[in-house]
Amino acid sequence: MEQSNDRPFPALTPAQRYYFEVNGYVVVPDVLSRDECGSIHDALQRTKKEIRSRPADHEKQPAEARFLGDHPHHVFLGEILQADPLYTSYATHPRLVGMVEEVIGGDARIVEMNAHINTRDPKYDPNEKPKFGFHNGIDVPYGSHTKNGLFHCSFVKTLTNVTDLGPDDGGTVVVAGSHKLDVPLKEMIDAAYEDPKLIHQVIAPAGSTLLFAETLIHATGQLRSDNERVIIICGYGASMYPHWGEDTLTPEAAAQLPPHLQILFHGKAHWTRGPKYRTLADPVDPRQFTLADGWYPGK
Repeated sequence: MEQSNDRPFPALTPAQRYYFEVNGYVVVPDVLSRDECGSIHDALQRTKKEIRSRPADHEKQPAEARFLGDHPHHVFLGEILQADPLYTSYATHPRLVGMVEEVIGGDARIVEMNAHINTRDPKYDPNEKPKFGFHNGIDVPYGSHTKNGLFHCSFVKTLTNVTDLGPDDGGTVVVAGSHKLDVPLKEMIDAAYEDPKLIHQVIAPAGSTLLFAETLIHATGQLRSDNERVIIICGYGASMYPHWGEDTLTPEAAAQLPPHLQILFHGKAHWTRGPKYRTLADPVDPRQFTLADGWYPGK
C-alpha cells in the first residue's frame, strides 16, 4: 500500500483547540473504531503474556517491549513501538500525528511509547480521599511558546483508551490550566486538592484520545470499579528531541521507512522544525483516518 504524507491540518476543530488552550488538554472522540480498540487491546494482552513467558536469563532485543512496572493490579508496558504492527500504526496514525504537530507548532518526532493495563488496587479504601501521583514532563519556560495567540508545547502525548472509561474506571486526571503556569508544582497541586473542581478526570468511550501538553500536571485516576482500564500512549517531541528508550527502529525496519516518516522516527539534528501554525478560527480538516493509514515495517 502506497503511503501518503498527508496529515490533517488543522486536526482540531476551533472548539477543541479553544478547549485545549484553556485547559491544556482535550479529549477527541472516535479517533479509533471499536474494532481497532479491540485489536489493540488483544495485542497488549499478547505482549504482556509474551514478556512474562521469557526465561529469567532472556537478553532483551532492541525491538522488544519490556515491563516498566508489573504488579497484579497494574502492568506498565514500555518500549512497545515495534512490539506489534498495531502499535507502530498507532504511533504513525495521521490524525494523531496531525493533532500533535498542531500543538507542537511544527514537525514531530516519536520519543516514547508505552501502555497501561489497570485493575483496582487491592489497597483501595473508599473512605479515604484520593491522592494522585501528579507530575508533568517539561516546564513551561523550556517547553512552550505562543504563536497567533495560541499555546504550543514541544512535548505532547496522545493517550487513547481502548476500554470504556466511566466515572469509576480510573481515567487520567489533570490539573486544568496548569500547562501555562510557571509556578512551583507543589503549589498548583496543593491548590487543586483544596478545590477539587480544578481536577478534571477523563470519562470517555473507547477510541477517545486524550491530547495533552506535558507542561500539564496529570496522573492516573483512581480505579474504583471492577472494570479493566487499558490505554495506549505515544509521546512526541519537537524534531530535534532524542528518542528515549531502546525501541528505535531496527536496521531492517529503518530500511523500509518511507521518506515522509523519516523525521517522525529519526528527528532532525538542527532546529529546522518545519513550522506549522493555525489561527483559532481555521476550520478542521474533516478527513477520516484509520490504523490502516499508519505505517509499520513490512507494510
